[in-house]
Amino acid sequence: MKPELTIKLLCLAARQFAELESTHFEPSLFGITDGKAIGTYLEHRFQTYLRNQFATTIGSSAKGIDLPDLNVDIKVTSIKQPQSSCPFKSARQKVYGLGYGLLIFVYDKQDDAKTRTSQLQILHVIFVAENKTADYQTTSGLRQLLANEGNADDIAAFLLDRFLPVDEVQAYELAGEIEANPPEQGYLTISNAL
Repeated sequence: MKPELTIKLLCLAARQFAELESTHFEPSLFGITDGKAIGTYLEHRFQTYLRNQFATTIGSSAKGIDLPDLNVDIKVTSIKQPQSSCPFKSARQKVYGLGYGLLIFVYDKQDDAKTRTSQLQILHVIFVAENKTADYQTTSGLRQLLANEGNADDIAAFLLDRFLPVDEVQAYELAGEIEANPPEQGYLTISNAL
């Protein structure tokens, strides 16, 4: 019987997978520069790796979170142009986080013309807990404002100055929530693109 997947086991498995994958030469990726295609390939290989070792539910990357049992989504990005398709649905997510954790694989892809294969060297495997998925700059600024005894007007002005997708009424509603429930420091940089 396979063990249940936990966050701790997920992190260990991700590190082991990264070591194995970094030695793998893949013909289907030769010449591919589309980051989304590479990301999908790596996510599916990791999901198969997990499925073979653990009892867990694998979600659909197109329909939602990759590991719903753990409330964790898998993201893959290139070291040469780091980015992720992880849009937030509201300004609130930028302040309080995405509502799920992230497992991020950062790779460097090398093509070998002689063998017509590609190697994905996994350089970093990063786990970001759900409570740390808010935007770094936004939460840092808000925490500083609160430490300096900023009020709802100051917070709303800050939110509007950062061009968050809120109108003035929504900014004041969120400001009240921030006063009552200060955000934790986030670790991500999240663009305003929806």
